[in-house]
Amino acid sequence: MNAPIDVSFFARAAKPLTSYRKYWASRFGTSKFLPMSRAEMDVLGWDSCDIIIVTGDAYVDHPSFGMAVIGRMLEAQGFRVGIIAQPDWQSADPFKALGKPNLFFGVTAGNMDSMINRYTADRKIRSDDAYTPGDIGGKRPDRAAIVYSQRCREAYKDVPIILGGIEGSLRRIAHYDYWSDKVRRSIVVDAKCDLLLYGNAERAIVEIAHRLAAKEPVATMTDIRGTAFIRRTGDETAQGWFEIDSTSVDAPGRVEAHVNPYLMISEQAKEQGASCAREDEAAEVAVKAESAGSPIFAKAPQANPAIKPLTFVPNPSLSHMQGKIKVPPRDRSVIRLPSYEQVKSDAVLYAHANRVLHLETNPGNARALVQAHGEGATARDVWITPPPIPLTTAEMDYVFDLPYARSPHPAYQDEKGSHDGATKIPAWEMIRFSVNIMRGCFGGCTFCSITEHEGRIIQSRSEDSVIREIEAIRDTVKGFTGAISDLGGPTANMYRIGCKSPEIESACRKPSCVYPGICQNLNTDHNPLIKMYRRARALKGVKKILISSGLRYDLAVQSPEYVKELVTHHVGGYLKIAPEHTEQGPLTKMMKPGIGSYDKFKQMFEKYSLEAGKKQFLIPYFIAAHPGTSDEDMMNLAIWLKKNGFRADQVQTFYPSPMATATTMYHTNKNPLRKITRDSETVDIVRGDKRRRLHKAFLRYHDANNWPLLREALKTMGRADLIGNGKHHLIPTFQPMTDGGYVSARKKNSTSVALKPVTPIKGRILTQHTGLPPRDNGSGKSGGKPALRKAR
Repeated sequence: MNAPIDVSFFARAAKPLTSYRKYWASRFGTSKFLPMSRAEMDVLGWDSCDIIIVTGDAYVDHPSFGMAVIGRMLEAQGFRVGIIAQPDWQSADPFKALGKPNLFFGVTAGNMDSMINRYTADRKIRSDDAYTPGDIGGKRPDRAAIVYSQRCREAYKDVPIILGGIEGSLRRIAHYDYWSDKVRRSIVVDAKCDLLLYGNAERAIVEIAHRLAAKEPVATMTDIRGTAFIRRTGDETAQGWFEIDSTSVDAPGRVEAHVNPYLMISEQAKEQGASCAREDEAAEVAVKAESAGSPIFAKAPQANPAIKPLTFVPNPSLSHMQGKIKVPPRDRSVIRLPSYEQVKSDAVLYAHANRVLHLETNPGNARALVQAHGEGATARDVWITPPPIPLTTAEMDYVFDLPYARSPHPAYQDEKGSHDGATKIPAWEMIRFSVNIMRGCFGGCTFCSITEHEGRIIQSRSEDSVIREIEAIRDTVKGFTGAISDLGGPTANMYRIGCKSPEIESACRKPSCVYPGICQNLNTDHNPLIKMYRRARALKGVKKILISSGLRYDLAVQSPEYVKELVTHHVGGYLKIAPEHTEQGPLTKMMKPGIGSYDKFKQMFEKYSLEAGKKQFLIPYFIAAHPGTSDEDMMNLAIWLKKNGFRADQVQTFYPSPMATATTMYHTNKNPLRKITRDSETVDIVRGDKRRRLHKAFLRYHDANNWPLLREALKTMGRADLIGNGKHHLIPTFQPMTDGGYVSARKKNSTSVALKPVTPIKGRILTQHTGLPPRDNGSGKSGGKPALRKAR
C-alpha cells in the first residue's frame, strides 16, 4: 500500500486498510444508504447491526462527513453498520431504535464541536445549525459526545463505546473550557467510553472492529495508535514502560563542581583551563624576590609533612561522570504530564502540559502520554498512545473511492422528494460540488486545531482518484451545472507537499514548517497541483473550477506559476485569504507570516489578473482579540484597513477552542511556544466584553454604531489626532442618528432591532455610511441616471 507516488516518505509500519479478511456479513453486499431504521434493515435482510454510529449531524452520505467515511469504511470491511443521527437525548429509547449492536457503539458529536456549533465567540446561543435539515438549531445537546455516550451506556450496559470525532479528539487530556471558564477533565473520564479515537481514525476503527469480532475484550486493546483510555493504578498492562516524569517545571539546575579550598585563585583558574592575571603577576614578583635572595624567603618555615590537604575526587555515581546517558526506547516511553488536579489549580503547569502535548504530535517520534485524574481510591490514569500513522496515497484513494451516495439520507426529503427546500442542509449544500484532495496542515497556526486533529503530515490523494470524483459529481449529483465549487482541503495549496528527507520528517518536532519562514527542508513544488487543475478543467462537462479553501499565500508565492494558474482560471471574482493581522505582536503569537508576505502575494495577484483581463479582488480576513493583541495593534490594523480601502463586513473574534495553543495563552497568560517556567514570557490577553467589543469595533471602524466607543478609546490612548473629518482621520467628529444595531453576515444570529422613527433635520443628508448604494425608496421609479459622487 505504500505506493511510490506518496509525497511523504514517512515510514508507515502499519497494517494496510485493505489487508484484513472481510467479516462474514460482507455477503449482504453494499447498501445505497446505511440504514437509519428497522424498516431499512429489514429491506437489507439484516436481523441486527454489528456497529451502530451515533452522530450529532444529519446523515449525509458524502466523504466530507465523518459518519459516512467511517460507516462506509467499516461496511467495506464486511460489517453491518447502522446510523442514529441527531437522536432525542432526553431518554435512552431513541438509542435502541436499531437494536443492540453486536460489536460496539461508535459515538461522535459530528463534524463540528457541539459547543462551537451552538455558541458564538461571545457565548451567545446561535439560532441555526448548518448540519441540521432546515438549518434549525438545538437538535443536539451541549457536549454531545458526553451525552450520547452516557445514553448508549444506559441503553445497553455491556456494549463497548468507541468515541471519536473532533469534539473528543480535542478533549483527550484535561483542557480549558471557554464556556464554563474552567479546566475540565479528559473527555474519556466524563464520557466513560471504553476507547477514544483521536485524529483520522480509519486505521484504529478498522483494527478495533476486527479484534472485537474475534472476541478480544476491549479492555486489552491498549496498543492501538491514536487512542486514549483509562488505566487504574496497578494495572498489569502498564508494566514494561519507561516513565518520564514531566509533572513539574521546577527542574534543578546544573550541579557545579566543588572548588578545592586549598587551591589559590590562579590554581583554580588553571584547573578550568584559564589563568588569573592578578595571581600571575604576584607569582612573577615572588620569583624575582627569591632569585634576589629575599630575606622573607630565607626565613620561611618548612611545612609539616604530617599535615596533608584534603583531596577532592570525581563522584563516579553522578550521571555526567558516566559518559553518555542511555535514553529509553521511544516506543516504550511514556511521559507523565501534570495531573488534572495540578493543571486545574496551576496555570503554569497547564501551559507546560499543553506544550509537551504539542511537542509529541509527530507520528515518527511521538511518545505516549499519561495524565492522572483523581486521588486515592478514585485515582486513574488517562493514557494517550502516539498519533496514528498517516494514510498512504493508495489508502487515501481507497477511502474516497468508497460507494458514497453523495446525498443526504432520503429521510430528509421534503414533500417534493428534494433536499433543496425546507429540509435543505446548508453544510451539504456548501460541499455538494466540492472535492477534498488532501488532509493535514503543517501551518501550525496557534488558533487552529487542524494539526492536533489531522496532523501536520500531508496525506494526498492521487490525481486519478480526484478526477474520478469530479466525473462522479458531473454524472450523478443532481443540480450540477458545470462548476466545481472547490478543489482543496484544510489548505488549498499543500497538495503533495512535504519534507525532502524521511529522516528529518520523522525526527522533526517543530510545530510549523512555514513559520517563522519556509523551512529549507520543505518541498514547495506546486507542479502536481497545477497539473491536476489543468486536467480537471479539460474534463467534458466541467465549465469552471473554483478554489475556495484557505490559501497559504506565503507558500504560494514560492511558485509564481501556481499563482498565475490560480488567478487566471480559478478565482470567481473574489479570493479570500487570511493574513489575520498586520502587527508583529499578535502575528508572532498566531505563528503567521508578516504583512509583507500578503503585499507580495497581492502584487502577483493584481499582475496576473491584469494580464488575464479580469477585474478580481482579494478579501483579507482578520482576527480581533487574539492573545498578544494590544489596543494599539488593533488601532494600527484599523488605520491599515482604511488606508487600503477595506471595510470588513464579517468580523471574526478569537474563539478559544479546546487544546489550541492560543487557548492556552488565553487561559494561562503564558506563551507555550517557548519553554515554560515560572518566569517565562507572559502574553497580553483580551478579556472582558468591553475590550473585546473595542477590538471588534476597530475592525469595523466604518460602522457609525462603533464611533462613540472608538472616540473614547482613541482619546484614552492619546490618539485624538485620528478623530476628524479629513481623509487621514479614522473616524469623524460628528455622530449620525443610528438604530444602534449591527447585523452580521449570519443574520439569523443577530437580534433584530426595530428602527426608530427619524425626523430629518433641515439641511442634513441621511446616508448609510457603509459604502452601499441607496435603498429603494418605494417610489417605483427606476432612478434614472445615478448622481455622481466622489468615492470615499
